[in-house]
Amino acid sequence: MSGTGGGSGGVTEAEGADGAHQEKGRLRRTLGFRDLVVYGLLFIAPMAPVGVFGTLDAKSGGAVALVYVVATVVMAFTAFSYAQMVRVAPLAGSVFAYARRGLGEGPGFIAGWMAMLDYLLIPAVAYLFSGIALNALVPSVSRWVWTALAVVVTTLLNLWGVRAAARVGFAVLAMEITVLLVFLVSAVAVLVRDGAQRGWLTPFTGDSGFSASAVLGAVSVAVLSYLGFDAIASFAEEVTGGPSKVARALLFCLALAGLLFVAQGYLAALLEPLTSAELASDPAAQGSAFYDTVDSSVGTWLHDLVAVSKAIGAA
Repeated sequence: MSGTGGGSGGVTEAEGADGAHQEKGRLRRTLGFRDLVVYGLLFIAPMAPVGVFGTLDAKSGGAVALVYVVATVVMAFTAFSYAQMVRVAPLAGSVFAYARRGLGEGPGFIAGWMAMLDYLLIPAVAYLFSGIALNALVPSVSRWVWTALAVVVTTLLNLWGVRAAARVGFAVLAMEITVLLVFLVSAVAVLVRDGAQRGWLTPFTGDSGFSASAVLGAVSVAVLSYLGFDAIASFAEEVTGGPSKVARALLFCLALAGLLFVAQGYLAALLEPLTSAELASDPAAQGSAFYDTVDSSVGTWLHDLVAVSKAIGAA
């Protein structure tokens, strides 16, 4: 009797230990819908179009707003796919987990390494935008020097600790949203007072005739602004309320980012003193086109404010 009881007790303890081990291996479900949206905006950056505005204006023939409308629709297919897959495979691996579940170990392995490459390229692009922003503030210092400085500062911040980096990230997001609102209000005020430099519909039709191929070519650059929003799916095991909340956050974050990007592109294109053809003929001016536009239309104070915000936000 005692042997049997001991055996049963041993199994029960083992099962309990195994269950405890599995419980410890799980991520804590503490994130809500708002948290997911905030993280999504942190990954995207609300003022992402600032760094590529000049390039998009030149490539699209002035139809910057339309470029972001098309880019948002294109990215919506990705967002919808993620929203469906997160319900099927509610795991933290995101695209790796989806490819592994749907296609097998080999494709999953390749998808995982491609995602890793993605997360290496995103910071590289962000550092470059930071360098461009700081160069707009201090033109005497090369943008590559500023870019290297951004790498060093960000590395030190991450070495400082996860909590510190998270606090700084939320503070930077709040700052960037505030500066974006200041730009939107200031741009509208200038347009009401002085009128637009281009036609009111040209951000959708182009300032020198519409070209579908030019718009689609610019879309391939505009999608850089959305890099990172899919990382919301990586929190599938940390969110309360199940995978449906992750799916809603993915779609909502993309729609919100698309609205902000279209608004920025539309207003900046109306204030741009140069034509898209002039920008196309001067590639060196494209990187700082947004800052130059703000400087000439609103004032140096907003130019500096946007440059500082973009430099910090990108890094």
